[in-house]
Amino acid sequence: MSVARLVASFGGCGFSPLAPGTVGSLAALACGLLLVGHPLVLGAAILACCAVGYLATARVSGGEDFGWIVIDEVAGMWIALMPLALGAGRVDPWHPDRIGILWLLLAFLLFRLFDITKPGPVGWFDRRHDALGIMGDDVVAGVLAAGGLTLLRYLVAL
Repeated sequence: MSVARLVASFGGCGFSPLAPGTVGSLAALACGLLLVGHPLVLGAAILACCAVGYLATARVSGGEDFGWIVIDEVAGMWIALMPLALGAGRVDPWHPDRIGILWLLLAFLLFRLFDITKPGPVGWFDRRHDALGIMGDDVVAGVLAAGGLTLLRYLVAL
């Protein structure tokens, strides 16, 4: 297996026989748990994932978003976690001083919702059929999920 294929599949997670995008997102969430307590590290990881993911995807995709390419889900999931790293999820009714599993679950669900339904700009990127489109739709889905998570945090805090 080439390095580009290994990166694009996020270490092989994309080769899951069932729901590779969801498996990739769950793997990203698990890795993101190590980063979420460090916003600068998470930010650097997001930038690195986007850059390396774009290069790997451009090399292996030929413009087609194969199901096994899940590095885009990793970037999007980590973007969705950014409000938690910045403190937006610190209002958990059971653990007011911690992020809490509810906020992690909401980040995951919002990201998957926007990734699957592809509203507005997510769909525009998805229709590009190139590496920018493959990576871009999940990056935008992650931004929308982060915005939704931040909004929910403020509504809970009222």
